[in-house]
Amino acid sequence: MIIDVLTIFPNMLDAYLQESIIKRALEDEKIEINVRNIRNYSKLKHHQVDDTIYGGGAGMLLMFPPFYDAIADLKKADTHIILTTPKGKTLNQKQVESLSKKKHLIILCGHYEGIDSRIDDLVDEQISIGDYVLTGGELAALVLIDSITRLQEGVINASSHLDDTFSENLLEYPQYTKPQVYEGYEVPEVLLSGHHDNIAYYRRYQSIKETYLKRPDLLKDLSSKDLEILNKVKEELK
Repeated sequence: MIIDVLTIFPNMLDAYLQESIIKRALEDEKIEINVRNIRNYSKLKHHQVDDTIYGGGAGMLLMFPPFYDAIADLKKADTHIILTTPKGKTLNQKQVESLSKKKHLIILCGHYEGIDSRIDDLVDEQISIGDYVLTGGELAALVLIDSITRLQEGVINASSHLDDTFSENLLEYPQYTKPQVYEGYEVPEVLLSGHHDNIAYYRRYQSIKETYLKRPDLLKDLSSKDLEILNKVKEELK
């Protein structure tokens, strides 16, 4: 996969992309990420990319021509263009899984008061990472890049993300590591038993319990076995 990010603040992304799993994915050529300074597509003096708003209003707006020219330069037949904006559809794991299968993404990062609205005609999808407003789209772009990169083949062990939170519309079960006991805080005994069926049931139970307590809105279309577990959870919490 290739991801091109258009921004006026490339340094905001560069540092994050040189750490941890994303750095290794880049080095192993599992993904290609190009952070492109939108100022390089400006034809104006001093590479200006923003201006005042027609009709009045506070703040500055990013201009349409640099983004139009950048997209014209970078777009391929299989390109999917994303605008990060609080007006977009809220990102979820199923959406991430769908995006991870694309061959080429262009992510547009707004700033200040956003981008000239003519950009809407050029994008395939508008994505928000939550119902709040950031100073720019760079953090949202990093969220997209991080969540998409880890799903690329060979980046992490596939089994590591099969049980991820939201992978089945459930929150992930609690997990523990050594030491077994610390200052009176103990690891649940079942996890030390070596009984795989009991461990699997415990984890499923805890996953459904976590979801019921924190995100009950996700508990839809449960199997008969999961409904049975949910009823037991409700009884436990009475």
